[in-house]
Amino acid sequence: MAVQSNTRSAPPRVAFYNDPVIRGIIYQIIVAGLVIAFFVWIIANTAQNLAAQNKTTGFDFLFQTSGFGISFTLIPFDRASYYWEAFLVGLLNTLLVAAIGIVFATVIGFILGIARLSSNWLIARFATVYIEVIRNVPLLLQLFFWYFAVLKAMPAVRDSLALPLGVFINQRGLYVPRPIPDEQFGWVYVAIALAIAATIGVTIWARRRLEATGERFPVVAVNIAILIVVMVLGFIVSGASVAFEMPELQRFNFRGGLELPPEFVALAFGLTIYTAAFIAENVRSGIQAVNKGQTEAAQSLGLREGDRLRLVIIPQAMRVIIPPLTSQYLNLTKNSSLGAAIGYPELVNVFMGTTLNQTGKAIEVIAITMAVYLTLSLATSAFMNWYNARVALVER
Repeated sequence: MAVQSNTRSAPPRVAFYNDPVIRGIIYQIIVAGLVIAFFVWIIANTAQNLAAQNKTTGFDFLFQTSGFGISFTLIPFDRASYYWEAFLVGLLNTLLVAAIGIVFATVIGFILGIARLSSNWLIARFATVYIEVIRNVPLLLQLFFWYFAVLKAMPAVRDSLALPLGVFINQRGLYVPRPIPDEQFGWVYVAIALAIAATIGVTIWARRRLEATGERFPVVAVNIAILIVVMVLGFIVSGASVAFEMPELQRFNFRGGLELPPEFVALAFGLTIYTAAFIAENVRSGIQAVNKGQTEAAQSLGLREGDRLRLVIIPQAMRVIIPPLTSQYLNLTKNSSLGAAIGYPELVNVFMGTTLNQTGKAIEVIAITMAVYLTLSLATSAFMNWYNARVALVER
């Protein structure tokens, strides 16, 4: 009688390079080595070329005198200022036009996005035409239009157009009254900060009250009343006051007031209306992404159209709106570099333009500029991701 053996023969050994895990590690090591070798070659080649041209590297140029002036600055700057101050001027000008563009583009974009879905035929068609025309015309061409065809076509200084509230516009820009607060106005800032903190507290309390009892609270009206009352009390208690310096036409130019150059006006206006068209499409798609049953349920509860949109539709649409909205904010900030084409002294124009041409520090200047835009993009993305997590719907 034959006896069967229970022992099994060992599987055949496989070469180590045929193991998928080991092969994947080998591939990654090879790719990493090639990337490192490429960067080493780039750095060595750059150093060799700089040495052949008798050029040195370093950031000591930032503390050298710039020797040029800048037409529009938020901080004092003249020919005796350093290059790091020129960098700061360009950065502040970029942040200024980006912040203004983001605020107004968001407001206009939300209005147009909702208007495009309006039941009113005229309003819906107007919003559609605006969005389709603005989105399909290059931004640089629009900037040229607003700068050369609109602002530069304005009348001369002596024939300036007078607008309401003491505002004037001409070929040299926009002239508006300049607010001049007194020494006691610091207490008003403190009052405003306290009012904002109070409105945040009221908003949080009202939301928790709504979740617990289902009763609505007039948050918007109460918050506006808080801001007005606290600001008025701040003026009364501190005795602060604000005087307005009005622009006055002299022989050859305006004196007093605040001058906004045409380059700034054209860039801010162009970025705002261009980005607003894309934000409007984001808002429209977000609203249409909400299930139609949500609107019908809100109607069955007797909510008015404005309440349905504010309390039911928009909160649910935000999860679709915010991710592409973040991209539009990033695009607007980076598109501000197109201001160099119309002479606006933003970061690229002042630092990568004039500073680079005078110092010849191409690597350092470009590296700093890239780091600035990278930092702005990451900061904007981080804030929007935080906000997205705050407004995200929590499923139960």
